[in-house]
Amino acid sequence: MEFFDSHSHYNDEKFNEDREDIIQETFKEGITRFICAGYDILSSKKSLEISKKYNFIYSICGISPNDIPQSEAELWKSITEITKIIKQNKDKKLVALGEIGLDYYWNKDNKELQKQAFIQQIKLANEMNLPIVIHSRDAAVDTLEILKSYPVDKKGVFHCCQLNQEMIRQALELGYYISFAGSITFKNAKNAENCVKIVPIEKILIETDSPYLTPEPNRGKRNDCRNVKYIAKKIADIKEMQLEEVAKMTYKNAMKIFGI
Repeated sequence: MEFFDSHSHYNDEKFNEDREDIIQETFKEGITRFICAGYDILSSKKSLEISKKYNFIYSICGISPNDIPQSEAELWKSITEITKIIKQNKDKKLVALGEIGLDYYWNKDNKELQKQAFIQQIKLANEMNLPIVIHSRDAAVDTLEILKSYPVDKKGVFHCCQLNQEMIRQALELGYYISFAGSITFKNAKNAENCVKIVPIEKILIETDSPYLTPEPNRGKRNDCRNVKYIAKKIADIKEMQLEEVAKMTYKNAMKIFGI
C-alpha cells in the first residue's frame, strides 16, 4: 500500500538534524510520493533543493499570508523574487504555487496586504499554468470571494482545510480539492466527521503538514510524513471504506491535481 502526502515541510528547521534519515524512512514505510511546501522565499528555495535531490519529492513555492512583508513596497519585492524563482525552476518537480491565501487568525491588521499577495500569486499561477495550494484560516468569506473574482485556471487544493462545512461546499462548487490533515483525528474535532462526509473521495487529498499538526495517536510529538497513514485511516473509518481504497484514491487525486 502506497500513500501520497500532499503537504509537508521537510524544509523546516525542525528537521535540520535528521532530515536525510527521516526522508529515507518515510519512503521505506510506503509514503512513496510527497510534497515539500514553501511558505516564503527561503523555504521555497529549500523545497526546490530537496525535491531535486529525490525523485519521489515534489515542490511548491509561494509566500503564505503569515510570511508576507508588512509594507506594500517590501511585498512587491517579495512577489518579484518569488516570480523569478518560479520562472527559473518551472519543471516537473515544481507542481504548484503555494502555500498562499489568507490568515485572519494570526494576522488581522494587514488584511489588504494579504489580499494583494494572494491575488498577485493567483495571477502568477495562471501565467505559469500551475494550480494553487490555499492556506485559509478564519478567512473563508474573503478567500472564496477572491477565488470567484480571480478564477484560477488549474484550480488547486484547500490545504489543511478548516473544518467549515459551508466553505468546503463552496470550494467544491468552484472545482477545488480538499486536503485533510491531522486535525480530523483530534478528539475535540467535533465537526470533522461531517466535513469528511460531504467531500467525495474523488476530491480528497491527505497531508501531514509536518512537522506540525501531528495526528492521534502520536499527538504531541514532531510530525513527519509517515503519520499520513493515520489521516487516511480516519477518512476510511468515517466513509466506511477500506484503507487501501482511500490510499489509492487520494494518491490518484494528488497525481492528477499536481500533474505528475
